[in-house]
Amino acid sequence: MQRLTALKAELDRWQSLEAQITTLVELQELADAEDDDSLREEIAAEYTRAAKAMDRQEIDLLLSAPYDDRDAFLSIKAGMGGTDAQDWAAMMLRMYTRWAEARDYKVTLVDQSDGDEAGIKSATLEIRGTYAYGFAKAEAGVHRLIRLSPFNSGNTRQTSFAPVEVLPEVDDAPEVSIKPHDIRV
Repeated sequence: MQRLTALKAELDRWQSLEAQITTLVELQELADAEDDDSLREEIAAEYTRAAKAMDRQEIDLLLSAPYDDRDAFLSIKAGMGGTDAQDWAAMMLRMYTRWAEARDYKVTLVDQSDGDEAGIKSATLEIRGTYAYGFAKAEAGVHRLIRLSPFNSGNTRQTSFAPVEVLPEVDDAPEVSIKPHDIRV
């Protein structure tokens, strides 16, 4: 049902863009016939808005992999680098939370394990919204930060790592059956 609702909303957006462009073409013909500069300015402003909406729709079209339209779970862990890595993981948590909120996604902190001195050891976000997984999946991998460490007295350069894992929410997972002869004890 969620898939049907998303497809209907996408179809409505395309039909609205088509109607908007048709209206703009007709208004442009009218402005040319009457040599109306104020109408041309309004058409130019409206065209800019329509072009931005079209760009957004084209990006959504690119997100057509099987789970791209799903909600996502994003997990961040502090890797090698001690306290600096934990601080780096906390920075990434704030960054991904703000990114999701800027896209009008609903963000929920599912789990968080605080670091010993600063930052976090790990955290998991649930990101709900259209194409949340499609946009977030490119962030999967190990992220590296090189900086002068504020956590040691020598203020030396420190390399910190934080692996990020992004998974789609799957409701209709197929049932897995394991045959008894495949199990060894």
